[in-house]
Amino acid sequence: MKFIQSFISLVEAIGYVQTLIWLVVIFFGFWVVVSGIVPVLLRLGKGLAKRKIAIFANGDNLRSLRSLLLDSKVFKMKNIIDVTSRNDIGRAEDITVFVIFWDDWKEDINQVLAAKKDSTALIVYAPLEMGIIPKEQMQQISETRNATVTNFRGRLLNDIMISMITTSYN
Repeated sequence: MKFIQSFISLVEAIGYVQTLIWLVVIFFGFWVVVSGIVPVLLRLGKGLAKRKIAIFANGDNLRSLRSLLLDSKVFKMKNIIDVTSRNDIGRAEDITVFVIFWDDWKEDINQVLAAKKDSTALIVYAPLEMGIIPKEQMQQISETRNATVTNFRGRLLNDIMISMITTSYN
């Protein structure tokens, strides 16, 4: 009889230890979600709701990029600004994400880089069929903070989303 009571006491003790371990695991999991994932989701939500995107492109390329963003149903039309000439770069002064269609702006890239703030994300879209970015200009873009170059439309959407998350500390 004493053996059975000792065994039951041991099983109860093991149950208490297991319960404590599970409570610690649940608390740690909750803490990881709250401290790691929630801030990223808040940044993304803030970025999608309030932050503006300046599209540096002309003609059909501008319409195509605008349609790409709007068709994704992630971005709002009111948050997209068109910049079609060097004289309009000032319109993008307070914008936090620049999307540049390389072929349309390759001659004026220096003016865009000069207008870009350090905290502004710069995404250069250079489809391969339009030619590659020369080494000197690629080096210049590479030396710019928060800048990326992409050749694919799907990757462009991903880069915009990531840029909104990583530069939303403003």
